[in-house]
Amino acid sequence: MPTDRDVDVVVAGAGPVGLMLAGELRLRGVDVAVHERLAEPTRQSRGASFTKRTAECFDQRGLLGRLGATEPADSHFGGVPVDYRILAEDHYGHRGVPQFRTEQMLQEWLRELGVPVLRGHEVTGYREEQDTVTVQVTGPGGPGEVRAAYLVGCDGGRSRIRKLAGIGFPGTEGRRGFLTADVSGISTRKRRIGEDLPGGSMVMAMDLEGGITRLVVHEAGTGPRARDTLTYADLADAWQRLTGESLHHGQCRWISCFTDASRAADTYRRGRVLLAGDAAHVQPPAMAQGLSVGVQDAVNLGWKLAAVVQGWAPDGLLDTYDSERRPVGEQLARNARAAIELRLSGAEMDPVREIVGELLAHEGAAGHMAGMLSNIGIRYDLGAGAHPLLGRRMPPDTALTLADGTRTRVADLLHTGTGLLLTTGQDTTPLTGAARGYGGRLTVVDAAWDLDHAADAVLVRPDGHVAWTSPGTTAGLDEALRRWFGTPQHAHAL
Repeated sequence: MPTDRDVDVVVAGAGPVGLMLAGELRLRGVDVAVHERLAEPTRQSRGASFTKRTAECFDQRGLLGRLGATEPADSHFGGVPVDYRILAEDHYGHRGVPQFRTEQMLQEWLRELGVPVLRGHEVTGYREEQDTVTVQVTGPGGPGEVRAAYLVGCDGGRSRIRKLAGIGFPGTEGRRGFLTADVSGISTRKRRIGEDLPGGSMVMAMDLEGGITRLVVHEAGTGPRARDTLTYADLADAWQRLTGESLHHGQCRWISCFTDASRAADTYRRGRVLLAGDAAHVQPPAMAQGLSVGVQDAVNLGWKLAAVVQGWAPDGLLDTYDSERRPVGEQLARNARAAIELRLSGAEMDPVREIVGELLAHEGAAGHMAGMLSNIGIRYDLGAGAHPLLGRRMPPDTALTLADGTRTRVADLLHTGTGLLLTTGQDTTPLTGAARGYGGRLTVVDAAWDLDHAADAVLVRPDGHVAWTSPGTTAGLDEALRRWFGTPQHAHAL
């Protein structure tokens, strides 16, 4: 790696994904800068909720409490409710958090970490060389260039970075149009997961904060709309046609439109350029998944890219970002298409809706669906073995009792962004010996814990996913450590 670069990583885009990624990188000591096209933060909030797993990701970095009060988010698939109460584990997400509040929280975190967020600086191009990527940026002072090791596009569904990299974006074109607005001064019955209307129409109303109501309308037969000609009267007229209720007196804070387009990039990495969030996958905001899956992209990518920049990454580590996260984005695109058809087709879909509802009344089917919708069902291929936790996230609320009697949780031990080797106080000498030399990458914690699935020791990656257990994993600890944390620092002396 050259020493004359300006920063290690340039992140294009200061939405929740770009901000989260920058924080993840900085936690691991990477010199990162965020470049954002807009001169000022927007009050627009496409996302107003996030999934259980995304809440856990924030919690793992000590950020969840900064968002203040939230409320549990009910869930559905294509308008068919999923009753999380029948499941043993809590799958509820968080609702009522406008996206701009999430961005404010993350930007404050970056300020504490010393990460610059350069607003009014638009990434316009780049050229890749053997060891660097030179990023062209236009800012208040005119055009300029920034030399970095990597460029990450977190610049939304119309991503310029993706287009410049020549990365394909297969999927479906938008056929249906939706109107959405944040409105004050109205009182309407809440329809938090949406209300299906005859013929394939739908309306949604949910509380945000400060007396703001989020409205979404789809009127059957309407296609995509142009944002620059859209007015609040368009939405209020459609609402009245569908419900008989006038909301024309409301004060519109923000209005936009979207379609049912659903896409996923055909690769998340091309050389020194990577994609995350909407730049890598798009789906209708009504799915309430885009922000969540994007934040999880950032948490998966951050520690791996940091390891590469710092020179200790094992071969192929950065490639696992694509192999682990792209299937999630593709599944999201598939699920979005299925859910939209289920919800917004006409009466001919009623028999299918009834069957889906019957299936989701059974714990097994509900658990599978809940795992996808909450994202806590994600399981990466992290090695051969039979332990139920292998490849899944370590439940972050798992309580631990340290040797000195201190009580803590797994989430609290992940705040620094290092990996964890959790041992149970049995004969830990072989385990701690294997972990010697991984200081700064791995924290060894001896504690007593209560797990639903017994294990004497667990290796947890910085993103919270379990990479090895004892018993239950075919490979030994040495192999797992080298696969995810590279060569130990003392290896040259052996």
